[in-house]
Amino acid sequence: MDRDIKDQSHLQKDAKSLMCASNLSHSFEYKLFENVDLNIHQRESIAVLGVSGSGKSTLLHILSTLLKPHVGKVIFDKGYIYEQGAKKLLEIRRDDIGIIFQSHYLFKGFTVKENLEISSLISGNKLDLEIVKKLKIEDTLSQNVAELSGGQQQRVSIARVLLKKPKLIFADEPTGNLDMQTANDVMDVLLDYTKQNSAGLFIVTHDEKIAKRCDNSYRLQDKRLYSVSL
Repeated sequence: MDRDIKDQSHLQKDAKSLMCASNLSHSFEYKLFENVDLNIHQRESIAVLGVSGSGKSTLLHILSTLLKPHVGKVIFDKGYIYEQGAKKLLEIRRDDIGIIFQSHYLFKGFTVKENLEISSLISGNKLDLEIVKKLKIEDTLSQNVAELSGGQQQRVSIARVLLKKPKLIFADEPTGNLDMQTANDVMDVLLDYTKQNSAGLFIVTHDEKIAKRCDNSYRLQDKRLYSVSL
């Protein structure tokens, strides 16, 4: 059952809120969505479902600092994201936000360990082998990432993001290249990280089984964001 949340305009960022989006609207050749409001809280996982072209990835890009909305505000850490300077935005992306893309964007001339060490170097965090083990890629550390399967590369890209210890994780179809068992294993890791680190998780997916595992699910449809009971 879907419930329209369009009338929750002008949301306020509360004490446990990591990010607050208010009245978001965006268009390319046509209107993708309008009047979207959303709050992401500590220890909360959110999934957004929708058909291709509905605007799921665009919404993710807006929330993750990559795309300024045509209308609306995004609040993070007591400030409006798109009123920050370029230097501050880079700091937020480096220190606070982790983005898992559909494409892996790994350094193909490097080993798995070298890819992960680059993330650790940039963030200043030690290489957390527990995360590597949980994602079942510890046996690939010495391999060149170009030698890995698509599913293994996806798990390396997820490990690279988690090693940053972000406050907010944005994941675009993070299990799209994985079989169901591995997809569930990956979701276990993402959800455990979210709870244990008081972080927030925002996933866009086509898979209702994956969405069902999140605390709250929404559907982007007919230019609106609806709450969904799965």
